[in-house]
Amino acid sequence: PTWCLFYPQNMATLALSSPLAKRASAPRESIAPRRAHVRASVVASASSKPAVVVLPGLGNCTEDYDEFASELEGRGFSATVAAVGRPDWLRNAAGLTQLAYWQGTLEPRPTVDWYLSRIADAIGAAKEKSGADRVALVAHSAGGWMSRVYMQDFGVDDIRCVVTLGSPLNAVPKDVPGVVDQTRGILTYVEANCAKPTELGVPVTCLAGKWLLGVETLGDAGDAAGFLVGQGYKQVCGSAAAWGDGITPVATAHLDGADNVTLEGCAPHPSLNLLSSHIPSRTNPRSPPLPAVRSIAGYSTRR
Repeated sequence: PTWCLFYPQNMATLALSSPLAKRASAPRESIAPRRAHVRASVVASASSKPAVVVLPGLGNCTEDYDEFASELEGRGFSATVAAVGRPDWLRNAAGLTQLAYWQGTLEPRPTVDWYLSRIADAIGAAKEKSGADRVALVAHSAGGWMSRVYMQDFGVDDIRCVVTLGSPLNAVPKDVPGVVDQTRGILTYVEANCAKPTELGVPVTCLAGKWLLGVETLGDAGDAAGFLVGQGYKQVCGSAAAWGDGITPVATAHLDGADNVTLEGCAPHPSLNLLSSHIPSRTNPRSPPLPAVRSIAGYSTRR
């Protein structure tokens, strides 16, 4: 199915001779900002605020992050959410036309070039809005691995730090019975080809929510939620018996070389509106809850 392209069901100094520095000087394809597509979620006039660019996750749209952006603004940041509409995700279906999709060796580009353009747009808008020369990327869900693709091909000159939130960042294990790489090879490519956090030259923080424990088998009715999310975890990390935010297992949301943080009892994935009756928090289930906002606000000030 076409949704398989979207999401696997959701700091050292850079040496001048690193592969990233070389690739940044000769990008594979230029992505020019298209400012008509940029939507700043909250208007701010202060020029001294640190700039934050929020990258929406799979299936989400810009408006899903309005409350989140408002909270960041209230904490002294200038927040800009990349312009993404829910129908935009259908663009990823273009990958179906590639033989690599069916072989499980799909690369991110050109399938997600549309999203990389939105990142470029949002960075340009955030710099103009805030007066800052660099931005903090707060990348949610699939926005996390797409931010890695963006930085690999277009560099980090405009980026101060990166914070991922419930993002699948590791390749799907191979040869595990019952596991099919729903990204059709994209995460394998990202893991093999994108710069590691220790090579980027900017701080990288990976936040993972520890909210639901998956289970391998369905026992009594009380195990239904654990069994459901466990089957999703298994498709991502190879095991149903894992902790996660209900979509992304903790182990998959953490990345070697990054500052990895686990938010206990936190379900920071907007897609969990489908399981909202199980969420103890009273925050909007389509927006990351306050524990995540507090953590993001802290890590977004890093340089």
